Amino acid sequence: MMSNSSITVTVKFFAAYQEAYGESEALWEFPEGTVVRRILDRCLAEYPELEPWERLTRFGVNLQFVSADTILHDGDEVVLIPPVSGG
Repeated sequence: MMSNSSITVTVKFFAAYQEAYGESEALWEFPEGTVVRRILDRCLAEYPELEPWERLTRFGVNLQFVSADTILHDGDEVVLIPPVSGG
């Protein structure tokens, strides 16, 4: 029998993502073995207006920058980091 294990991650939103979602974080559930890129895919599916940020967004997991193909684990904290302007 196959296991249908799922993981729950905390997704933190900043800048354009926070504006789109109207909140600073959310708890999302994914199948085990999901890569961090799927978080961005879900954001773009739910809010297509975020597409201009797709290529510019970096990913952080548990306060470390990671690549898009990093596998998520239960309890991870994921941050989508769009470019920020400032001075």
